[in-house]
Amino acid sequence: MNLDRLRPATLPWLLWMGIAVAAAAAPAPAAAQDMFSVEVTPLRVELKLTPGATHTQAVTLKNDSRNAVRVRARVDDWYLSKDGTPQFKPADPEDPYSAAGWLRLNPPEQLIGPGGSAIVRFTTSVPAAAKVAGYRCAVMFEFDPPDAAMAGKARDVMFRGRVATLLYATVGSPAVVVDLTDLQPRLVQGQQPAVVATLANTGRVHIRTKGTMVIYDEAGKIVRRLALPNVPVLPESERDVSIPTGGEKDPPLGPGTYRIEVKFDMDQAALLVGETMLEIPLR
Repeated sequence: MNLDRLRPATLPWLLWMGIAVAAAAAPAPAAAQDMFSVEVTPLRVELKLTPGATHTQAVTLKNDSRNAVRVRARVDDWYLSKDGTPQFKPADPEDPYSAAGWLRLNPPEQLIGPGGSAIVRFTTSVPAAAKVAGYRCAVMFEFDPPDAAMAGKARDVMFRGRVATLLYATVGSPAVVVDLTDLQPRLVQGQQPAVVATLANTGRVHIRTKGTMVIYDEAGKIVRRLALPNVPVLPESERDVSIPTGGEKDPPLGPGTYRIEVKFDMDQAALLVGETMLEIPLR
């Protein structure tokens, strides 16, 4: 692997900012899935805030199931493990990147009839003393039968559907400081070969990855050119980004030795460029 080939590039300053909203349903048994089918939109909202600012955003919930559903909303904190898996935790006022204390939900609980829709509004109030940085929290939606007792009873035993709406907020214009620290091939039996890039974000703002990967054969001919995954890297954290060597419709690479070059455009003065070798043995 060669990480010394960092090339300067003249790029516009495109600060990624906002509240990115993503919905991910927790696994549930088939019976629970049949009972609750709720669509949450929008999936992403971008917002740039200033200290002292207030912003209100609506999330729409559509009940596509044949039964009424009770929806309860609350605000939690979350972070990403190194492999990019979201990890949720109760709101922590000591977390320097938590925006959980800034949000107010209305309403926190409501009933949606079969085929019906409802709206949950969240108001984000940024403290006047907030530092320039990227912040985050999650609105957790839990789905219960319409006659379910009030939430919070430890003795309740039931299958609950759950969706997390992930919120990102950028206050001011914090500098982006990201390094590519490692690049390694990964071969897993039964899966398309991949390349794993390790990114270290030492800045105070979350960023999203973008760029290209080019695969060369032994003769130096370009075999494949692919877009890098668009995934978040949280502030002051390290993340492994798995980059597949082909799209859904691309055939697997044949046996041989390949040189792989990745170029990350992280909205910095220079692209982050690294290369590694991938060897695919005869099957």
